[in-house]
Amino acid sequence: MAADARDRLIGAMSAAPVPVPLADAAGTRDTPRPLVAHGCWYPSADPTGEWVAFICDRTGVPQLWTGLADGSEIHLLDADPDPVTEVSWSPDGRWIAYTVAPGGGEHTRVLCVRPDGTGRRIVAGADAGSSAYLGCWTRDGSAVAVTVAEPPPPTGLTVRTVLPEPSAPDHGTAFGDLPTGWAERDGPATLLGGAGHGEVGPDGSGPDHGTGAPAGHGTGVAGRATDGPVHGTAGPDGEGPGLDGGGSGLDGGAPDRLTAYLVDPSGLGSPVLVAAESGAATLRVCDVSQDGRLALVRRGPRGRREAVVVRTADLATGSVLRVGDGDPWIGRFSQDGRTLWLRSDHERQFAALLAATLDEDGGRVGLSVVAEREGSDLELLAFAEDGRTAALAWNVRGASELETLSLSTAARPRRVPLPHEVVTRIARAGPAGGTVLALSGSQRRPGVWWAPPGGLSARTPWSSRDEDAVPPGRPPVRPVPLRPTARDGVRLGGWYYRAAGRDAGRPGPCVIHLHGGPEEQERPVFDPLYHELLGRGLDVFAPDVRGSSGWGRSFVDADLGTGRFAAIDDVADCAAHVVLDGLADPTRLAVMGRSYGGYLTMASLVWHPELFRTGVAVCGMSDLSTFFAGTEPWIAESAAHKYGHPVRDRELLRSLSPMSRVDALRVPLLAVHGEHDTNVPPGESEQMVRAARERGLPAEMLTLRDEGHEFRRADNRRLFRRTAADWMQRHLGL
Repeated sequence: MAADARDRLIGAMSAAPVPVPLADAAGTRDTPRPLVAHGCWYPSADPTGEWVAFICDRTGVPQLWTGLADGSEIHLLDADPDPVTEVSWSPDGRWIAYTVAPGGGEHTRVLCVRPDGTGRRIVAGADAGSSAYLGCWTRDGSAVAVTVAEPPPPTGLTVRTVLPEPSAPDHGTAFGDLPTGWAERDGPATLLGGAGHGEVGPDGSGPDHGTGAPAGHGTGVAGRATDGPVHGTAGPDGEGPGLDGGGSGLDGGAPDRLTAYLVDPSGLGSPVLVAAESGAATLRVCDVSQDGRLALVRRGPRGRREAVVVRTADLATGSVLRVGDGDPWIGRFSQDGRTLWLRSDHERQFAALLAATLDEDGGRVGLSVVAEREGSDLELLAFAEDGRTAALAWNVRGASELETLSLSTAARPRRVPLPHEVVTRIARAGPAGGTVLALSGSQRRPGVWWAPPGGLSARTPWSSRDEDAVPPGRPPVRPVPLRPTARDGVRLGGWYYRAAGRDAGRPGPCVIHLHGGPEEQERPVFDPLYHELLGRGLDVFAPDVRGSSGWGRSFVDADLGTGRFAAIDDVADCAAHVVLDGLADPTRLAVMGRSYGGYLTMASLVWHPELFRTGVAVCGMSDLSTFFAGTEPWIAESAAHKYGHPVRDRELLRSLSPMSRVDALRVPLLAVHGEHDTNVPPGESEQMVRAARERGLPAEMLTLRDEGHEFRRADNRRLFRRTAADWMQRHLGL
């Protein structure tokens, strides 16, 4: 990038963050007794491997704690009531960085604190209306990467940048200027689904989109709330336009702007700009090379994310490679900076471990596959500090398999036994090669396990015991996998939970529970909501309809554009499957879901009103037009790549909106929303409840105080699940 263009780019970005000292949090280093059956997650070890920083909700709110990896001593480092979402211990051991969500809302900030609980300060995100997100530490621990997001300037103000002439298609182009075929992806991904979903509406009304893709989208391939970690929502886990790029918002105005800096938490050094972008922006700095010359940046909207090697001296792009959705920590540079180890689904259906050979300027000169599995995604990736070994977690039809791999020899991977079904995070601990694992499973709450080099994993004493997962007398239910087939022949997935005490072969009342995303995946983990429903005598079937992750990239892309009509039909086909299998009573079916699952709940109730006796929609979109108008601008930019453009695809979005068919609603509806939700604003629930009431149907709305799009406080989560279970019990006639 030319110096004058770089200067203009920097001038257009938000002011560099300056650490803001805070008073030590009240209660620092206290160790209160658990108020709830608690979970522990998101571990990060100190350089010695002796201590672990982690998130724990034993006080009722997810907060920052530290504990001995192989002992019972633990300390609360920040007693403020703001929920903590991410944690990272510096490589030199001097700081612990963490992300918090003030008031439980969607805007976040990054703080740092000394391991003894002193020196607490805001590193980024202190300004009103801004957000900040946590990136990696430099290898020496002298600086932490943060992404700073600020909203667009007021109407009438325009941010302009001068761009160099692109030599290739610019993925950072403003959405309104995207060329035909923008949705095409590299590799063998293909659009799934049969005929009958190529029109705008399910009845064939609306303009002809020809090939089955929404106008302007070309013909190519186009977590739920639990008592524990909320995966994939801790900040931007992708990005958008090019590092040089600008662009306009969806409404033609200025888009959100994001800038990534390396910041010295002590405030002694000046912040260093690493990357910048705007529009569809979800930027993350994942690694910085040992010598500081190169940075690994993850950018791009959902389904079109990229790993970018950036030269820190001039912000020029060295190489770009497609990577999959999911965990944002996608890779690491080798010690000499000439190899980039990357979790990527470049030109493949499932993510694998790739090795990209780099030249002196970060350009890619070679690419090879280091580890892959047929039909399984590489989901999590962690490296020893010396870069010689890696820990790999594979997603095998929803459950995890963990192995360690030598990167310097040809030795076969070593399988690591797991005491529970799902790994949610891997952190290397100490120079000897130990590991701390965040695990969850159908029989336990989220916990942290310590795996010494060559030894068996052991639960940390400060994690909850399996027997404490639920009150005595009501053991957790281990689900069984199901593979329904959709009406067009597409194989779906999911897990069925059967309430205890029912005679074998006797169908029972059943709740179809739909996860969010839509790119999330149903996993066999303990969910207090499911436990509450099961305790009321209700079965739960939690399916993966098309658009879910874990089943290949084509399956993720199969709901793009008009494919979303098929995803709505998938819900009905899943209900039919459990009925025909003799598991569920067809006269006592309900549907429920959160976020995208909340949208799908409302859509199912109006597209298939004869199937369900009631529904509970949590933080769902009822009208895609009002959703685009009310959500965060960067979310709107990213969501447009998934659902359709709010202007060019207006008719498609109208046809896909539950509000457009609300006259078909026939059953009682409960809506649940967090009051501070700026991802899906509460008005989405309010207008659906109001419309139901106007049609004489029982409809209620539960608004949870001090919550955003995720429900993080124990008392609110308890209120939510009990209210939902009461509603189901009442309207299913139990």
